[in-house]
Amino acid sequence: MAVYILAKGYFSAKEKEGMGMEKTPAKDAVKELTLALMYLTRFSEKDRFSVLDNNAWKGYPFKVLDELEEEGMINQGSHRSKYVHIYVEGMEQAKALLEKYGIEDWKRDD
Repeated sequence: MAVYILAKGYFSAKEKEGMGMEKTPAKDAVKELTLALMYLTRFSEKDRFSVLDNNAWKGYPFKVLDELEEEGMINQGSHRSKYVHIYVEGMEQAKALLEKYGIEDWKRDD
């Protein structure tokens, strides 16, 4: 039985369908969750919350990275680069995906 985690709790696939929620196709989910994971594991020379320097390691399927780059979400740089840069559009999309999947964003410890 599939269980879905949403912001308000856990729901089975049957309960989710009853609430009018549609399943995300696997190919779309891989791309969405890859962007969300890149966002959550981003780094910079300065700190995690740098506005200008949002990078993530390239440890994801290259086909997915290529699609995200074509959509203007990331820049892979050269083929030798070990990390990608997440554009502002990618950051905004990733934040929306965290909401969609009920994942809490990082909080600043200032």
